[in-house]
Amino acid sequence: MKSQELISFALSASAAGVLLAACGGVSPSMIAAPGHTQSAVLQWRTPIHVCNGSRFGRVQCDALIESSGVHADAPSGWSPADLQSAYDLPSSTRGNGQIVAIVDAYDNPKVASDLSKYRSTFNLPKAKFRKYNQEGQTGSYPQGDKGWGVEIDNDVEMVSATCPKCTIYLIEANSDSWSDIETAQAEAVTLGAHIVSNSFSGTGADESYWNTRGVEYVASSGNGYGLYEPATFVHVVAVGDTVLTKGGGGSRGWSEEALSESGGCSSTGEQKPPWQHDRYTKSCAYRVGNDASAVGEGVAMYDSYGSYGWLTISGTNVSAPLLSGVFGLAGNATKQDGGRTFWETSHHQYLYEVEYKGKERRFSYPAGWGTPDGIKAF
Repeated sequence: MKSQELISFALSASAAGVLLAACGGVSPSMIAAPGHTQSAVLQWRTPIHVCNGSRFGRVQCDALIESSGVHADAPSGWSPADLQSAYDLPSSTRGNGQIVAIVDAYDNPKVASDLSKYRSTFNLPKAKFRKYNQEGQTGSYPQGDKGWGVEIDNDVEMVSATCPKCTIYLIEANSDSWSDIETAQAEAVTLGAHIVSNSFSGTGADESYWNTRGVEYVASSGNGYGLYEPATFVHVVAVGDTVLTKGGGGSRGWSEEALSESGGCSSTGEQKPPWQHDRYTKSCAYRVGNDASAVGEGVAMYDSYGSYGWLTISGTNVSAPLLSGVFGLAGNATKQDGGRTFWETSHHQYLYEVEYKGKERRFSYPAGWGTPDGIKAF
């Protein structure tokens, strides 16, 4: 399928579900009270894509909602404690002083209260959170958008899940145009961000806004084969997603399967970096993703702005901010340069291999080099 056809195909909720099914995606059904053991039962679902519109020449958020989890009055899905356990994260002791900036379009006027609800429900400490407009002001925010509002809540809550001690900056762009997104992107750096998390994709961006020395950029790779901007950029970590299951995985006690055909060969012709010239990339003449991954299915989140309440979120928009929080825990963002670190053999031992097509793989396009086994790979 041509890249233009692929993007257009993925725009509707039903198309998103068909795309996941066609790629072999599966979903866990998980309902439990916070802190209780959860188990995964794999079954087909049709997720709802909350952002509409074209990705051509502009930006679209990547958030997917599991329809069975909408309007729930209690959490349904993996909790922060589950995620910290699955990835052996030192979330209770590390992250102080690290600034994770999130760039999204439009405003969610309830993000602060929603974040507070999420963190108090899961017994996380009070958030160190600040919201800015794209000019760096704490006020004069853009107009609201309930679709992007879900993405905004997802992003701040997923960073909270892995790095509750991190400081979180939300920079809201005036619109989903690249010019506004790029202004917000630059402002995140000006405000002192160590990590900048992007859960959106599109075409037509200026790559220079994702290339600042000493800042680690993390981006969701989208839903479906191919790699779009900004995840395709050389100095950005392209993040894939997995299905997480309680049990198995040897002594780990968890197992993972690549969720879908996310990632792959750059759909925008991004030049292949020299550190990707190996046997895993021979079939692609361009930049290859994904670099790493985390769970992107059946995760609990809270959103009151769109009147959802508790819901179950899916997609690489989940895994990207989760890994942004892991970078915060590691505290090494100023020494990193996009996804390059994950392609270094010395880091592979600190990532869990992910099952793909019935076999655990050291590398696959959907899962990259794997998921966090602690923070040493970061």
